[in-house]
Amino acid sequence: MLKNMSATQPMTHADAAWLHMDQPTNLMVITGVLWFESCPDWDRVRGLIQERFVDRYPRFRQRVVEGLPPLTGPHWEDAPDFNLDLHLHHVALPEPRDRTALTELVADITATPLDPAKPLWQMHLVDGYGDGAAMIHRIHHCIADGIALSRVLLSLADESPEPGVGDSGVALQADQDEGGTGGPIGAIAGSARGAASAVVGAAGALAHQSLEVARNPSHMLDLATATRDEAETVAKVLFQADDPKTALKGEMGVAKGVSWSAPIPLEEVRDLGHATGTTINDVVMTAVTGAFRRYLDRRDDLVDELTAMVPFNLRAVGEPLPATLGNRFGLVFLNLPTGTSGRKGRLAMIHENMKKIKTSHEGVVSYGVIDAMGRTPERVERRVIDLFTAKGSAVVTNVPGPTQPVFLAGTLVAGVLVWAPCSGNVSMTISIFSYNGKLTVGLMADADLIPDPDELVADFEHELQALLDLDPA
Repeated sequence: MLKNMSATQPMTHADAAWLHMDQPTNLMVITGVLWFESCPDWDRVRGLIQERFVDRYPRFRQRVVEGLPPLTGPHWEDAPDFNLDLHLHHVALPEPRDRTALTELVADITATPLDPAKPLWQMHLVDGYGDGAAMIHRIHHCIADGIALSRVLLSLADESPEPGVGDSGVALQADQDEGGTGGPIGAIAGSARGAASAVVGAAGALAHQSLEVARNPSHMLDLATATRDEAETVAKVLFQADDPKTALKGEMGVAKGVSWSAPIPLEEVRDLGHATGTTINDVVMTAVTGAFRRYLDRRDDLVDELTAMVPFNLRAVGEPLPATLGNRFGLVFLNLPTGTSGRKGRLAMIHENMKKIKTSHEGVVSYGVIDAMGRTPERVERRVIDLFTAKGSAVVTNVPGPTQPVFLAGTLVAGVLVWAPCSGNVSMTISIFSYNGKLTVGLMADADLIPDPDELVADFEHELQALLDLDPA
């Protein structure tokens, strides 16, 4: 357990921004699900959660307390009489105990707010998923970003069925652009990493001025102290055109729908990437774009382009997680050419769009903007969030998990997904998770806008198979 840490610590501005993005139609909670073909020993699982989760990371035994504006912002304090069992819910999956029943349970849980009087997380231990079981994790975004939390959750597992409480757990696979499923979510590279602190500072300063524009459009944004590239990037992050309203974007309700694909052999996707000079990320995002195209075309709602908001990890590869966790990522805006009819053309365009993002400071600058949001009064922050999120139709996360099978309390993990939350008026989040040589794509979406998420997942599977069947020449 971490020693000598004060019982109360201020929340960082970036973490405060994610805390205040909560709204009934879009809870800022990261959701994960693991499933097993046999049932783990839940007592052993509880011991692992205590040892590797609660004892290692103080945020999981601390609650959030709001300050009294304008003097202080939100801060962390030790939860009085913290009780692990109040965060673990042991439930049985309803009949017919299949994947549909599990997706419905995940969707129901996802729509329920976390208790603000307690540390902002919970886990559901689910019996009866076929002959096996499942675990559903929910952790508020103000505690940490999705990449960090994926590492924390995977640390509960081991590479062998034998280890138990006290072992170190599994490390998250290093991001690799070609060999893995990295790309925009990969750790910031080369010169961008070296310049990160300076660019975040400049972006924060620019964002503060930009927020004045959001509050008062007649207030001119002074870019005299910024480089041209930084100014252009901030302008893109804050002021690019909104995504059009379509069947995928509009007024939202509270209820959510969930679905995920059958496991896809990662080697087949990698082979196509190598044959076409692209990456796994490019291929998968092209299939997502094709799925959006099919879905909208059936509804006579096709548009030329949509935008995906993609998290960009700002921690260096291999950097140890701090005990206090926190958010250290930006968002990049990836243009999806839904109006392009040919799959090869879409793949080439996605590849070029990805390349531009990777050589820009967009992820770092957006982190500065998010940090600046957390410094503003809540009412102003909500207006800026709406401005920021109007630019995208979906959040897409791509997490490279372990390349080999892992075990939780001695039980083989059969599959994993982790969804980032949406924010503002973004209606869906797509999770791409690679594990043990397979890739799974999951969709979590507003149930009013997308009443049958299985339809959109089927569109993705169709598009990916069509891509794999292409002659790459």
